Amino acid sequence: MDTTALLSTAPTAPPAAGTALIEAHDLTRIWGKGDAAQIGVSGVDLRIDRGELVAVIGPSGSGKSTLGALIAGIDRPTSGSLVVDGTRIDRMKVDQLAGWRGQHVGIVFQDFHLLPTLTAAENVELAIELSGSGAGRRLRRSAARAALDRVGLGGYARKLPAQMSGGEQQRVGIARAMVTQPSLVVADEPTGALDQANGHAVFEILTGLAQTGSTVVFITHDLALADAADRTVSMIDGGVASVTVRGGR
Repeated sequence: MDTTALLSTAPTAPPAAGTALIEAHDLTRIWGKGDAAQIGVSGVDLRIDRGELVAVIGPSGSGKSTLGALIAGIDRPTSGSLVVDGTRIDRMKVDQLAGWRGQHVGIVFQDFHLLPTLTAAENVELAIELSGSGAGRRLRRSAARAALDRVGLGGYARKLPAQMSGGEQQRVGIARAMVTQPSLVVADEPTGALDQANGHAVFEILTGLAQTGSTVVFITHDLALADAADRTVSMIDGGVASVTVRGGR
């Protein structure tokens, strides 16, 4: 990772249309064996292009969070192939996958996952440390503040999570996900714990990330948000039921 790029707040050029960032073939995740086996996803074939804003929808238990975890490198498939940003991550060992994830993926959680004893800026800096970039403290601090500025929280750098609203905490979570300028951002129900106004504000930030070069995959129950995505992947019973492509925003 180019550490000097961490300080750039200017939008990057959108990637060339039609180039794949994610390619999954016969992707399957099963826990247990025999009668006790639980299927997370089964036989998923999916392509997601660079710079796309992609919604993954479906009822509870349909496999959408499992798919998100596989794409983000949080979990590993039982079988099938998964190429993300040119790398066969299904072949990686756990420690290799952790290192790859820190360099290439930003993750946004529904319940924020901020460390309560760290300030907003320190929570964002932590992502840089975990990326293995080797950035020094001064660069990490400047990059964290720039990321907070991008999500409208420039004045919140020294606040603890308990001093912020849910919407503000989620925006810190997005700042943490984007600070390393990852090629992929995966957001699992990022608006699920927020009211409508804050939910739409968070969605607008995610849309902006896609417009400036990141591929954004967000898991949601909100069909109105899903309808605004470039591509909507509908899942049921661990498989992809349909894919709707709307084109550029």
